[in-house]
Amino acid sequence: MAIFEPFDVVAVPFPYVERPVTQRRPAVVLALPPSDNRHPLLWVMMITSAANRHWPGDIPIVDIDTAGLSRPSLIRSAKIAVIEQIGIERKGRLADEDAAGLRRALRTLMSPLLGTSP
Repeated sequence: MAIFEPFDVVAVPFPYVERPVTQRRPAVVLALPPSDNRHPLLWVMMITSAANRHWPGDIPIVDIDTAGLSRPSLIRSAKIAVIEQIGIERKGRLADEDAAGLRRALRTLMSPLLGTSP
């Protein structure tokens, strides 16, 4: 089984509700939550095309080549999930500048929970 780290960009199988089809979609690894070896899990945030309608909290990815992406993209901070590591493929890694932008966004998102200021 592959080993993933925070800020890795991965392709994950994304099922559609309305039809029995799965498409591979990009996501960024946030963390590896505690789990036993039988069901390794990843916390991920969705990555979407920059051509899509922007949502509050979207984080632009500046270095798409290092991230292993084929077109301008955004991290959609409103879409976070915990997924099993089944069928996950590493595509790239966020560049330092993009990782810093994600860290800033996470501080802002988590500040009410942690009782800190962003």
